[in-house]
Amino acid sequence: MEEQVKLTVVRTQFGKDATNGMLFIDGIFECFTLEDQYQEVKVMHETCIDDGEYEIKFKKWGGFHDKYKVRYGADHYGMLHVQNVPNFSDILIHTGNTDEHTSGCLLLGETQQDLDMGKDGFIGSSKNAYLKAYKKIAKELLIGTEVIIEYTTINKLFEKPLEVSSSQDIGVAKEVMEKLEEINGGVIQTQAMLRGRIIR
Repeated sequence: MEEQVKLTVVRTQFGKDATNGMLFIDGIFECFTLEDQYQEVKVMHETCIDDGEYEIKFKKWGGFHDKYKVRYGADHYGMLHVQNVPNFSDILIHTGNTDEHTSGCLLLGETQQDLDMGKDGFIGSSKNAYLKAYKKIAKELLIGTEVIIEYTTINKLFEKPLEVSSSQDIGVAKEVMEKLEEINGGVIQTQAMLRGRIIR
């Protein structure tokens, strides 16, 4: 049993209304992510949370929990709740397809659309991606493992000096590039654009 499991959300593309990213569990690619857009000043229901590390615990009350308990039955133990996010409450990991389905929460999907194709973003097969990730994360929470989630950006990932990068950091960076190449047909830009925009 590991004492800690680390999830990493690498934000890769910043659009007008949405943020694309990827989720890794202990350095291994799990699925794609979609969030609200980045804004310097929070706008209610229209802003992604700040970069940083947070703990995940079960939330066993509320509308989402009740709905998912009916939907998934005995396989649902509680919502995956991102704890103690400054200026936010009830940040969850759940299903959805566009930024209209989130208010700062993290949506999971097996496929991802380039934000240049639509301002609201789109991730597909969200239920499948969610259930696969949920099973792994819930298993650890149920045996008392601490689960940490780090939100970062592709810029920060590649700017991190090699001497302070862990083997997990390097592996994540390599896999991010491979996934971006798949999404963009092998034509990508790795340097940061104005306002943090990465992909054109």
